[in-house]
Amino acid sequence: MIPTPTPTPISADAVTPGWVGFTITAVFILIAVALVFDMVRRIRRVRYREEARDRIAAELEAQLVDEPDGPADPVDGDDDPPAVK
Repeated sequence: MIPTPTPTPISADAVTPGWVGFTITAVFILIAVALVFDMVRRIRRVRYREEARDRIAAELEAQLVDEPDGPADPVDGDDDPPAVK
């Protein structure tokens, strides 16, 4: 008859992730934090650009409202005085 082995208890060192598991987890956390900061920076940049565009559009609209319908004296674009003959 073959003797059956007695079960040995599992040691705590065999089931813990150890320093390798800690290192991998720490790297994942650092990458996630870096991605969050980068995403916040990009979203802020997009929001500031949108606000700047809105501000410029409002200024241009205000200029168009403040200007009269046309120039007081028509200018044909020729800056030279007429020639005298």
